[in-house]
Amino acid sequence: MTMDPFTLTIIQEHLQSAAIETFVRLGRASKSPIIYEVLDYACALLTPRGELIAEAQGVPGFTGVLPFAVQSIVEKFGADQLRPGDIFATNDPYAGGGTHLSDVCLVGPIFAGEELVAFAANKGHWTEVGGMAPGSWTTDATEIYQEGLQLPAIRVYEQGEPDSAVLDIIAANSRLPDMTLSDLFAGVASIRVGEARVRSLCERYGSEALRASIHQLLQQGESVARNALRDLPHGVYEAEGFMDDDGLSEEPIPIRVRITIDEASFTADFSGSSPQVRGPINGTRARLYSSTRVVFKAITAPQYPNNGGCFRPVKVICPDGTIFTAQRPAPVSTYWETGAAAVDLLWQALYPIAREKLSVGHFLSICGTNLNGMREDGSLFILTEPQAGGWGATSERDGQNGLVAQGNGETYNIPVEVCETRYPLLVDQYAFHIVPEGAGRFRGGRGLVRDYRLQCPTGHVTTTYGRHRFPPWGMAGGQPGSPNGVAIIRAGDDMPALWRGKLTRYPLQRGDVVRIITGSGGGYGDALQRPLAAIEEDLRNGYVTSEQAADLYGLQWKDEEACVSPLNATSVNELIKASEGN
Repeated sequence: MTMDPFTLTIIQEHLQSAAIETFVRLGRASKSPIIYEVLDYACALLTPRGELIAEAQGVPGFTGVLPFAVQSIVEKFGADQLRPGDIFATNDPYAGGGTHLSDVCLVGPIFAGEELVAFAANKGHWTEVGGMAPGSWTTDATEIYQEGLQLPAIRVYEQGEPDSAVLDIIAANSRLPDMTLSDLFAGVASIRVGEARVRSLCERYGSEALRASIHQLLQQGESVARNALRDLPHGVYEAEGFMDDDGLSEEPIPIRVRITIDEASFTADFSGSSPQVRGPINGTRARLYSSTRVVFKAITAPQYPNNGGCFRPVKVICPDGTIFTAQRPAPVSTYWETGAAAVDLLWQALYPIAREKLSVGHFLSICGTNLNGMREDGSLFILTEPQAGGWGATSERDGQNGLVAQGNGETYNIPVEVCETRYPLLVDQYAFHIVPEGAGRFRGGRGLVRDYRLQCPTGHVTTTYGRHRFPPWGMAGGQPGSPNGVAIIRAGDDMPALWRGKLTRYPLQRGDVVRIITGSGGGYGDALQRPLAAIEEDLRNGYVTSEQAADLYGLQWKDEEACVSPLNATSVNELIKASEGN
């Protein structure tokens, strides 16, 4: 059956709208700030074979592993054992979950009569699933059994009814059972919306028309991807680099990629990267596929709606047991650094042929932050959030200031008002971090500085900030960006007690400040070629100080009131006045 283009477009828009509605429902139903404020989740509709049909905006790394979650359910139970109203859960990183144990996939089959026509699925960061540390992720785990409750593709709802025993197990293994079960119920509500919308499509057009439309949409996605692939310069592109460390040692972790582009395929070979490590920074094969697909989509047809057909030309090669393809029982609770590192490797390798679609290096890390402790009434609080930072410049413009990292997609950090209402914390400052790094004809975007002051007797902070030792890369003479890191300022002190990328349950007392600093992006081009008008705008906005302007852009003092640029003899006294006025 072949659908006419009008009906096909209508069905495509209905499916996209359904996916978006599932996303909205999940966010509105949850009690957890990591869900309803940060939007640390993703929702999608998929075929009975697990190919992506439609997605909502969310965390791209989550969307990319949902096909593996669906496939793991079908492989374990068999399609003939699925029933209307069933919902399955998996967070197994090695078999469908793809990330870490806090990120739970919920999968619901959708039937039209007796026929399985699609799946609705979501993946969200549940605030607490047990393990050795509050918040269920840490930097010193050495095996997955320390990281929380494992859900190895289990049925949590059977024909519409919850399995009370499974819910009891989940609640018993969480330090915040009410919040954790709210995350589960919100995910279930999301799936029910997806079911209803797809069934209504079948009632209106028939299941055969839906199947035919999905088939054509996947073929269109593949055609768009292959046409874009043919337009890319064919050849071999390579990059290598280092991740900071694994959390348990100071040893940098070597990583590399070799990309082969031809008319038929895009092959990313990560062979030669480090073996899996002792600390929890390991990633999994499903996450590696997701990272590769993200970059492939960015350089081929980013404007075309995502579906599984878009990724059919993509091939990933990597032996088992590497930092990107860890094997059980390796710890994986800070996997996001490795997923981001894979993206950055591909990004660097492809930048020479796709600079019109890619920036230079950005702060990259999710900058995962966990603040926890006991309130005055003895109840536990856990704040978990990502951070925003600076993106790299492009060959045509400055980098973006204070934007979440690529791996975060359409997420946010927790607003100051919500933070101070929900947690015993004060946010003393939230500002751009003004540093000289990232200079260029087009400068890197500014990172952020955020101070959390503890307002309860004791607490702990855990962080994992990549790019602490290896800052964002510049290009064409542009300078590297600045590092990510966290400082602790003890109550009554003015100077930080330490500056690190990773902290593990670091003890805090009332009045201590956790100062979070995210990096500025890399610059593009020679800083001495930056236009004076752009320097003036930076000074006016406070993105650069007058001293930095003099040092970075070659401004030279002639007397106490004026300076000139070696680029031309134009006075820039007004620039300095503007800076001092701010």
